[in-house]
Amino acid sequence: MQNFKNIPLQLSVLDLVPVLSGKTAADSFRNSLNLAQNAEKFGFNRYWMAEHHNMDGIASSATSVLIAHIAAGTSSIRVGSGGIMLPNHAPLIIAEQFGTLESLYPGRIDLGLGRAPGTDQLTAMALRRNLDGSGEDFAKSLMELRTYLSADNADSAVRAIPGEGLAIPIWLLGSSTYSAQLAGILGLPFAFASHFAPSLLFTALQVYRDSFRPSESLQQPYVMAGVNVIAANTDDEAEYLATSLYSTFLNVIKGTRKKLQPPVEDMSLIWNESERYAVMQMLNYTFIGSGKNVQNKLVEFADATGVDELMVTSHIFDHEARVRSYEMIAELCPQNVPANS
Repeated sequence: MQNFKNIPLQLSVLDLVPVLSGKTAADSFRNSLNLAQNAEKFGFNRYWMAEHHNMDGIASSATSVLIAHIAAGTSSIRVGSGGIMLPNHAPLIIAEQFGTLESLYPGRIDLGLGRAPGTDQLTAMALRRNLDGSGEDFAKSLMELRTYLSADNADSAVRAIPGEGLAIPIWLLGSSTYSAQLAGILGLPFAFASHFAPSLLFTALQVYRDSFRPSESLQQPYVMAGVNVIAANTDDEAEYLATSLYSTFLNVIKGTRKKLQPPVEDMSLIWNESERYAVMQMLNYTFIGSGKNVQNKLVEFADATGVDELMVTSHIFDHEARVRSYEMIAELCPQNVPANS
């Protein structure tokens, strides 16, 4: 078994900005800033937040605002969206928002884009006013957004100021092959949501690599995959902490809305066997255990997929335990840890 120190693999953080049972969104924002500051200290490459709406347990609906909050409280870690759901927004608005962010925090902002609504259909209607659209519309919106961010748009009647001419990295995110192929054709980096939609991971990676064409921004394919990781001092402790993650996905399956729940001793009192199976299918790429066991699992995943970067999410109720999980993960990949840390 090879060790992470021999793998040129980047580690990054996906923060779903969970709202804890008994707490408020303001508490979540404080926790996220603290986690980002620690992630920066631990040597993580980037810190992303995802656009979700109408969810009691996730406070990242105003994603661009939160990116500014995190970037203002850190100094070197890249901060961005994993992702902005482009069909919910006019491309010009996103170009202006991320142009503003890049102007405030130059060289640190990532723009990850998805095409799902990030919510239920009724809320999507409230966001968009209509649900007309298709994958082709996403590609058109993406082209429009890239035009606004291009220096070549300076003579256009409609311009993104700030935004125009700024080198803001654009990522395509997905859980299927559509965005994988589009990212490959356009020569953009691609991130796959294997932390909750694992079934098409290897197919999407192959499609992306096969369709990749070098671009001005990227000469070779660059892939990131999302994984759930819960690391603790012992396997038993990690499994106990993981019950909050299980409960979250159980609520997704059942269509119930709850804040992030504290861990429990016995999940069998909460779910039945069919529910357990459905949750575990969604969480196929979830690595839970002590440091050594998590290391082995992550190395196997990196070897099997050949990804360039892992986007790690640790959905843990106790904030200190969550920070410690990321610290343990960083320790598994020594080249990411700053020499003075």
